[in-house]
Amino acid sequence: MTTPTYAKIALLLLASPLALAQNADRKLHSATLNGNQLEITTSDGKYLIKPYSPRIVETTFVPQGEAFEPASHAVVLAPGKDSATLKDADGKLEYAVAGGISVTVTKAPFRIAYAYKGKPLVMEKRGYAKKDGAEVIDFELDKDEALYGAGARAVGMNRRGNRFTLYNKAHYGYDDRSELLNFTLPVAMSSKMYALHFDNAAIGHLDFDSKKDNTLAYETISGRKTYQVIAGDSWEDVVGSYTSLTGRQPLPPRWAFGNFASRFGYHTEQEARDVVKKFADEKIPLDAIVFDLYWFGKDIKGTMGNLAFDKDNFPTPKKMVSDFAAQGVKTVLITEPFVLTTSSKWQDAVDSKALATDPAGAPARYDFYFGNTGLIDIYKKEGKDWFWNIYKGLRNDYGVAGWWGDLGEPEVHPSTVRHGTGTADQVHNTYGHDWARLIAEGYQKDFPNERPFILMRAGYSGSQRFGLIPWSGDVNRSWGGLKAQPEIAVQMGMQGLGYMHSDLGGFANAYLDDELYTRWLQYGVFQPVFRPHAQQEVPSEPVFREEATKALAREAIRLRYSMLPYNYTLGFDNSQQGLPLMRPMLYEEPQNESARNLVSSYLWGHEFVVAPITEPGARRKEVYLPATSPAWFDFNTGRRYAGGITAVVPVALDHIPVFVRAGAFIPMVAPVQSTREYSTRKLELHYYHDAAVLSGSGKLYDDDGATPDAYAKGKYEIVRFASALSGSGKQLVITLESEVGKQYQRPERSVTLSVHNIGAKPAGVTLEGQPAKFGWDAKRQLLTVQVPATARAASTVAIALR
Repeated sequence: MTTPTYAKIALLLLASPLALAQNADRKLHSATLNGNQLEITTSDGKYLIKPYSPRIVETTFVPQGEAFEPASHAVVLAPGKDSATLKDADGKLEYAVAGGISVTVTKAPFRIAYAYKGKPLVMEKRGYAKKDGAEVIDFELDKDEALYGAGARAVGMNRRGNRFTLYNKAHYGYDDRSELLNFTLPVAMSSKMYALHFDNAAIGHLDFDSKKDNTLAYETISGRKTYQVIAGDSWEDVVGSYTSLTGRQPLPPRWAFGNFASRFGYHTEQEARDVVKKFADEKIPLDAIVFDLYWFGKDIKGTMGNLAFDKDNFPTPKKMVSDFAAQGVKTVLITEPFVLTTSSKWQDAVDSKALATDPAGAPARYDFYFGNTGLIDIYKKEGKDWFWNIYKGLRNDYGVAGWWGDLGEPEVHPSTVRHGTGTADQVHNTYGHDWARLIAEGYQKDFPNERPFILMRAGYSGSQRFGLIPWSGDVNRSWGGLKAQPEIAVQMGMQGLGYMHSDLGGFANAYLDDELYTRWLQYGVFQPVFRPHAQQEVPSEPVFREEATKALAREAIRLRYSMLPYNYTLGFDNSQQGLPLMRPMLYEEPQNESARNLVSSYLWGHEFVVAPITEPGARRKEVYLPATSPAWFDFNTGRRYAGGITAVVPVALDHIPVFVRAGAFIPMVAPVQSTREYSTRKLELHYYHDAAVLSGSGKLYDDDGATPDAYAKGKYEIVRFASALSGSGKQLVITLESEVGKQYQRPERSVTLSVHNIGAKPAGVTLEGQPAKFGWDAKRQLLTVQVPATARAASTVAIALR
């Protein structure tokens, strides 16, 4: 961050207390309901309040002498047509959206407050103020509400008490705490189940009551004075509404759920070929190889911006990519938005007017770690076209399948730089967001039948709708670095970016710790993307670790592939409902105060509780098992634990503690070498029976793994599972029923049904009403039934329990 940028943000620190006093004399002049929008004129400006839905209301303040700025980087939802009413009585205006959020405007002193279904949420404290170029909107907090949001941070699950800079910035080698990382989102979420989204991209601060005076404040240098209040009856409602407002993540290609080979970096074609071969030889599944910056240059410095294969070290890149694809391994290339003056493309970028400029209109040039550079201006047509044509060429000429966008904060972005739509400080936080947009829109235009893979280090509110897959930056190879990851991931999932993940094993520093590496990969089985990546001094790929560690890594990766049906279904639910893949415990028990700060364990989808091991030499772990299920089962041993307790569980070296909800269905398959071989024709379906659960349900989503919008196009299948316990607990009936899209051919599918926690050998089992063979393992309390492949779309298994 440059000195001018720091100076501008520092103004906010000085200006805010003085500015607040300006609003003491704000007076209401008039109020009108124009359609369903409330328009309020005050002594210093105008408020515009409108609904997007019963759960989302937007408030904009337009100061006197300023014009309304309608454009939003984040919002894609059209304003709602929900009926709204306005009442004027007892010195207050009552604006209400039917069945949802209501807004109370107190006339004197002027104040705006929000409620949901009659339950108070939050109110402006002094509202909008301006002083010396700094602008602030602040709110009154309850003294005991917890706060979440503000993007990717590692400060503790309840983030209240912190003042956060809104300026996307890398933090190399962070451990268990980082106050500023690559995704700084202007979103605040409360344990009272509401969210405030500040709809403005300019740099600033988000203050979560750092002065301990019950104040939440958004501070910025310029831009829109707009925020949305989002509420609901559950966290599913709040996050679902927020992602309906800012956009949902399209389902990534299925190979994105597999294992990646990645390091900083592969220097030659032969080195990359040897790595891919070693995965095959070691029978460790692999779906992608990721090339860091050596693909376009022999050295770290001086070559950034070449964006073409270095022919000396990669003599046959087209054949290499093709050979990898024939083995089921996709190729992903790193790209950066910086074009060095020493790169082969510098002059072309200058001639094409693709670069951001200095105040005089010349290409902006400045020094950073990699050399003297310019920055691609993705905010003007020339820059977008120039950059996209590079991607398009690499896709067409070589068959590259995915893109890694690095340094996209941008890493160095002087305030003096000018872009097509504003200054560096005005667009800094949306640069990664709009870079992902450029690629996503390019695919929609030129490769409409492909799902893009877009790995990005920086983004903004709503970036998920472009398919952006974020990661948590250059985390240290340390136990502290691992400990920080669940907090970062679950918080980002709540803020819409459900695929936040980490460089498995840690990235920074040459630190070799096989136990740490193993525990990180075991955690990675239950995070959205499985991608070991690190500086090359210590290998990140499991094939290069010592034998015992390699064996444990292989076991973790094979489990990841076995869980593909469940994990891919999580991705589908995220794309349709905005449901995070990783969810905090407060998501499950919002009224449980002890769950507000809990991040030592989390939910993987709806059915799993996962407790990563984040300390060396751990032999036991305390794990809270939510009371929302009467029982939870150890995924590895089958042991039953009651819900609503903190269990002290033993820790084994070959897995981390994972628990399955009673009444859950977990679809799995035998592991494959790559997702190219993936099929649900032979499904392993696990059901976790418990006498306290009278009914259960689950599903499997399936498609071809590649077609964009497959569900909307009718190219899908959903298999729904249900259980019913009746006859005083003596009969368990399990049904499977397939829903097939109009453009999809359902495969004939055999199912190995495994019913857990069956304490005695059943009296009998029927399949479609006919006696069926079954197996029963008394020691494991496991019943197995084979459901053969047929053309039928439904099956029923009835189990007579003793």
